[in-house]
Amino acid sequence: MGLTAGHEQGAPPGPTAPAQGWQAPSAVERGLYEARTRGDWPAYYDLVARADLYMMQSRADVDARPGTTRFHPYWNPRTGTMCLAVYTGGMLPPPAADPVHNCYDLGWFAKVWNPDDPPYLVVNPGSPCEGVLPAGPEGRALWERHSAPVDRPGLARDAIHTLEVGGPRSGQVAFGLGVGAHINVRNGRYWNAMAYHGCGYLDEKRTLERWWGVTTREDWLDTQERLLRADMVSGVWEFVLQLRRSMALDFAGPVDADHWRQAAGKVVRRRAEAAAEPRLTPDGVSRGSTVSEAETEGRVAGVQRLIGRIARYEARFRADGLLPEGGFVRSVEAWDYGRASAMARWGLAARLCSLPEAEAAVVRAGRLAQVNYRSWEDFSAAYVLGRCLHFDEEEFGEWYETALATHRVLATDPASPWRTLPWT
Repeated sequence: MGLTAGHEQGAPPGPTAPAQGWQAPSAVERGLYEARTRGDWPAYYDLVARADLYMMQSRADVDARPGTTRFHPYWNPRTGTMCLAVYTGGMLPPPAADPVHNCYDLGWFAKVWNPDDPPYLVVNPGSPCEGVLPAGPEGRALWERHSAPVDRPGLARDAIHTLEVGGPRSGQVAFGLGVGAHINVRNGRYWNAMAYHGCGYLDEKRTLERWWGVTTREDWLDTQERLLRADMVSGVWEFVLQLRRSMALDFAGPVDADHWRQAAGKVVRRRAEAAAEPRLTPDGVSRGSTVSEAETEGRVAGVQRLIGRIARYEARFRADGLLPEGGFVRSVEAWDYGRASAMARWGLAARLCSLPEAEAAVVRAGRLAQVNYRSWEDFSAAYVLGRCLHFDEEEFGEWYETALATHRVLATDPASPWRTLPWT
């Protein structure tokens, strides 16, 4: 089949798919459709080069040979040739047990394409934003030229990306996804993608193993439940925060840090004394657990240092607008609830759970957040404090700065779920 110059730039042979009644799932597909409609193929190529491109693959092949990638071409009657299909994120079907979708970019395809591979790469086949990209030497040179300026393909980080089709934007599922938005907005993902593919099946599996030690369905179930119970948050963090909350209620106002430290020291010493006392049990009298004075004072010092860290973080939070003047964090369970919402989607992308299971976990995370916090901002400050206590070590470095940037986007962007979804 002979191709015109226009076809060399990506225009598909054959008739254009009708767009009547079609709504682009996201800004990515809308941009592709608009570029195609006006015949602006350089712009189309630029958009493809910046996009995550998902390719369908056999799950058995991926699991057996994770270090290799196998193409699965299809016969395209419009080109009269075999073609390789790729999809942008908004065009993906819900995750199924098999096949799976892995994520690549146009520059990668340009590097690995062999002369005996199909003559065309087809973006979003059969849709109004479809593009048929010639894969001969000149075509691949064009891929490389458009890919060269792109440092990081995929959606921009710290920006609100919404699925306008295929993702909930209201209701309990959307609210639960909003609870995980800190992570997904930071990572450049659609905040409301419940049928989640993330970085693709293989990368999601690897990430779960590297960061969480999760490799099996049983691992995922255990981790998901622990996060939903807020069992991964440090009990010491919660102890000092709950103590201050009780004191604030008792005194009907702010609690001075020195007073807080003194009260914490008294409670730790009192608990050590109580633990040393004999106890009556059904089996008789049992000895208490004796803790040396030095060990007790070490615990007191550790708790008081933690209080100092929290007080300094909160002072910075107030200066940066994460907390209102006089505000404080009552609990950091938000750190677990936010991660629980994200864990549900990660488990789905890695095929460790079903879509209904992931959705139920997301809804539960949203309800727990709603019960324990008063607003999106209240939740966010607690989430950021948990993240900083876990990672930042009071450096106010990348772990804090990135969380602050994400908070500001979520708190101010009109498209943010925190602006479109009421807390109550």
